[in-house]
Amino acid sequence: MKKYDAVIIGFGKGGKTLAGKLAGQGKKVAMIEKDAGMYGGTCINVGCIPSKSLVRSSGLAFNKKEASPEERAADYEAAIDEKRRLTAMLREKNFRKLDDLDNVDVFNGTASFVSNTVVEVKTALETFEIEGEKIFINTGGTPVIPPIKGLEGNPYVHTSATLMDLREYPKRLVIVGGGYIGLEFSSMYSGFGTEVTVLQDGEVLIPREDRDVAEAIQGVLESRGVTFKLGSRIWEIAQADGHALVKLTYKGEEEILEADAVLIATGRKPNTEGLHPERAGVELNQRGAVVVDDELKTTADNIWAMGDVHGGLQFTYTSLDDFRIIWSRMIGGSYGLSKRKAVPYSVFISPSYSRVGMSETEARKADIPVKIAKLPAAAIPKAQVLKEPQGMLKAVIHEETGQILGAMLLCEESYEMINTIKLAMDLGAPYQVLRDQIYTHPTMSEAFNDLFNM
Repeated sequence: MKKYDAVIIGFGKGGKTLAGKLAGQGKKVAMIEKDAGMYGGTCINVGCIPSKSLVRSSGLAFNKKEASPEERAADYEAAIDEKRRLTAMLREKNFRKLDDLDNVDVFNGTASFVSNTVVEVKTALETFEIEGEKIFINTGGTPVIPPIKGLEGNPYVHTSATLMDLREYPKRLVIVGGGYIGLEFSSMYSGFGTEVTVLQDGEVLIPREDRDVAEAIQGVLESRGVTFKLGSRIWEIAQADGHALVKLTYKGEEEILEADAVLIATGRKPNTEGLHPERAGVELNQRGAVVVDDELKTTADNIWAMGDVHGGLQFTYTSLDDFRIIWSRMIGGSYGLSKRKAVPYSVFISPSYSRVGMSETEARKADIPVKIAKLPAAAIPKAQVLKEPQGMLKAVIHEETGQILGAMLLCEESYEMINTIKLAMDLGAPYQVLRDQIYTHPTMSEAFNDLFNM
């Protein structure tokens, strides 16, 4: 049995970064990844990188207002080909970064615990066991598939990963789920000229956002041709000749929607199936996430978990921050989950939506005295230059201290702007610092001069 200083299960952002760092310290590391198409993790292969490649291509296609169906199909096929090229290149780079190291062994196989120090690896050719002094679980997440009749084995039903690999242009797309993934795909595919319908069982779109923000997001998507059916109940997704039939009840009436593709975007869950963590004394919570403490240690003293598998925010940059927590503790530091500050996120609709910190609703519910700053995106000169005047900017300010509690930016390039607000919040800077900053012109960030002029 081969023995390692560290066994890492899953080639995601946190795991691959830790593997490289440990190898640089002369440690012997085993990296186990069950899917050769997932070297580098979800983000590079089936998440943010391929979707942003398609978002960019979609934006170019959206401007071709008079394109024929044949031209749209060609643009879409070219976008999928470019996405495949990009992800293959990045996947190979990530694989080589570890596999080329003398003290890292990369195993393409499925891992399961035998004990808290022994892991079984099942490859296509053999099954064997390895031993690790320390073990790190980095197996990511997997889509939640709802119990809807007709889903299993239906060739027209997709997850976000399989839809982004569909080369045949879908003229009609039905998205089940009105969360952030569903919204991003609705914007993306509407850009390609696809007829998009979003179905959601709840009556309120993205309920964790303020209503003025959510309504603005719905408005910009509807202006792109997206149809929303909130409060829908889907009871079957059947197959017809060359397409799917989505059978639902909406506003008390039964409907049947024809679709060339159906995207199931009802969330993701921790990926622990087949891992047998109980054999190692690793506890899972009711949602199937690995239970961890402040330093990401599991209920087994020599096993840690990082990334989506322990629940919480599912972003590649929080997985990277999980690595920082584990590495900090390894070298005698004290960084932990409790010290993680506000985490920003972006939804790459058009225009993009980004948020960090508290919403107005959350702040008022907590009885925090606040004042609200708002600015229409159309007031920003750069937004006019970019021909993206839709949207709004909103910030939540502590009325007494002037501290920025949160911000919601629905505007072009918000994914860059939000990082400036995040930094100001982390530094404890009052809103006047951003108000009085000198920004280059014309830029989207100079909007902070006006947003915070209160």
